[in-house]
Amino acid sequence: MKSNRLSLGFALAACAVAPFVAACQKGSGAGVTAFVDVNLIPMDSERILPGHTVLVRGDRIVEVGPAGSVEVPAGADRIDGFGKYLMPGLSEMHGHTPGGNASEEFREQVMFLYAANGVTTVRGMLGLPGDLDLKARTNSGEIWGPTLYLAGPSFSGGSIDSPEQATERVWTQKREGWDHLKIHPGLSRAEYDAVAASAAQAGIRFAGHVPADVGIRHAILMGQETFDHLDGYMEDAGGLRGPMDQAKMKELFDLTIAARAWVVPTMVLWEVGVIGLGDPEALAAYPEMRYWPPQGVEGWRNRLSGIQASGGWDVERARLHASNRTQLLGMMNEVGVGILMGTDSPQMFSVPGFSIHRELAAMAEAGMSPYEILVTGTRNVGDYFQRYDSFGTVAAGRRADLILTNSNPLGDVANIADRAGVMVRGVWKSEGEIQEGLAAIAASLGN
Repeated sequence: MKSNRLSLGFALAACAVAPFVAACQKGSGAGVTAFVDVNLIPMDSERILPGHTVLVRGDRIVEVGPAGSVEVPAGADRIDGFGKYLMPGLSEMHGHTPGGNASEEFREQVMFLYAANGVTTVRGMLGLPGDLDLKARTNSGEIWGPTLYLAGPSFSGGSIDSPEQATERVWTQKREGWDHLKIHPGLSRAEYDAVAASAAQAGIRFAGHVPADVGIRHAILMGQETFDHLDGYMEDAGGLRGPMDQAKMKELFDLTIAARAWVVPTMVLWEVGVIGLGDPEALAAYPEMRYWPPQGVEGWRNRLSGIQASGGWDVERARLHASNRTQLLGMMNEVGVGILMGTDSPQMFSVPGFSIHRELAAMAEAGMSPYEILVTGTRNVGDYFQRYDSFGTVAAGRRADLILTNSNPLGDVANIADRAGVMVRGVWKSEGEIQEGLAAIAASLGN
């Protein structure tokens, strides 16, 4: 699955300074890798299978079983799993690629940031120039990064001014090869309905925000597949300014479950970037900020400071809004609404990949167990994308996206950060190699 084509003109000797390029990998992703005698967390149910061996050939898991029953081929790359835990890779279901004037090198580095943190699948939610080429290079294995599923440029009040234009844009994005459509605020109900009808005809999904003129109930009934940020639910149930209406919540939950729709909470980003909570200086001092351009971090700091300095910002109302969102997520999980992991990175102190680990803590705060949290980033995502590929659990035939940890993530979800390494589409990087790559990125940014 690896390519020797290096579009930036790097020679193989550049591996030391550009380890995020997959062609610099040691060994061969096309051979066999064996995780031997590992504690397996297959994520098909809440269980740990001790003493298992997992064989990977190319980009697929080919055999899983007790260590004594799986024959490791001669010449296979053996990874000692004794005392360690192997689970499926995680997913960022509301992510972005770098915009603005980002260089190709930086775009490759962002893909590395995702994968280095165990994020092996990203659903991009705002198509930008060059994204389809980045997807082709990453998904083919030229770049070591997550499998990308990308939305085209969004449908919003700024991009659409008639139902006819909405219909035309749906078919254009279908022809261009985007995987799904992104809904932003500002669409009229007629424009939104034109998107929904055309998407059904074209066989392409649509997801994202809920325009004010549409409302969450109508959006559910029209077939929107994911509702991102929980804002539509909050607006309908009155959770922005006071206690949520429990009867409305139950009705919305029932509608969502019946429609087999999903929610992508993005808890941390919404609390900081929209609600405006958090100390700008403390957030800017997070360790992962060394992997983001200093001018970008400064922009985030200034933006949050501006929110808090504005005359209309009320810290107590902001805290109530945040508390209601946490309560809402817990209620959704309790009644069985489908939840998908996502952070909306890179945005407002949410560095790609690293932001997932902060989201895990927010989901735990909502009362979700480690297993319930991990399901949202593994098996649920595999279910969502099953028409495209098979992944999200550890079983023969699944895409070989794996995280090896030194401690048990089912005991404490924070243990996902205690990595021994990550495999993306069959290409393995040890934690040592990951740290070398991260150091190279920080150095390239002057951090």
